[in-house]
Amino acid sequence: MPVAILTDIHANLPALDAVLAAIDEAGLERRWCLGDVVGYGAQPDECAKLVSERCELSLVGNHDLAVTGEISTEVFSASAGAAVEWTRQNSDQSTIDFLKSLKAENTDHEVGLYHASPRDPVWEYVLAIDQARECMDAQSARVSLIGHSHVALWFSDGPGLPGSDGGGQAEDGRELDISEHRWLLNPGSVGQPRDGDPRAAWLELDTDAWKATYHRVEYDIDRAAEAIREANLPELLADRLYVGQ
Repeated sequence: MPVAILTDIHANLPALDAVLAAIDEAGLERRWCLGDVVGYGAQPDECAKLVSERCELSLVGNHDLAVTGEISTEVFSASAGAAVEWTRQNSDQSTIDFLKSLKAENTDHEVGLYHASPRDPVWEYVLAIDQARECMDAQSARVSLIGHSHVALWFSDGPGLPGSDGGGQAEDGRELDISEHRWLLNPGSVGQPRDGDPRAAWLELDTDAWKATYHRVEYDIDRAAEAIREANLPELLADRLYVGQ
């Protein structure tokens, strides 16, 4: 079954539009979102509406939960907290209701879906190989998908790829044969990448052939940044889009 995996949209409508267009061009009809639809960016209603209409399923992320008031922003950075408060004040009730309807994990499919990790679906940032191996021990399926870190990554308990020891950052076009061993895959962020590549990220997953392909998409960063500035959100949230950090 071919399916597009997207995550960490963060109210960045130009990035989401570009990714959805790329998914359509690839001919994929199924789309799964791993959460954090809102936060940081300035177009939460538009992004929530698109995800609710275009994605077969969506998870909830920590920023989504903060906007709905289900978790505190005490551990958030100042800019992230400011964006949560702005989103609470400027989102339509339909956006809030949609976010409240979501869960942080889904294990009903042939792959496990988690916003953050199999051990902690809301908060854990999986960035290290040893940490990923512990998460793979905890996951319910052989292959799991995670978001949250905004970095396109792969981890496996198999022999690894040439030049790796079981994990690494995934560049645009990277194809993985995931037909054997356990895997933990992060598509990277649609709306706020933090892996040095400012292009929007998504993952193409085929559970018939058991193949995963990483994709990056150019989008109108100027338009996303201008929306943030017009909303009087912290300037940092606009500036970081240009550098992918």
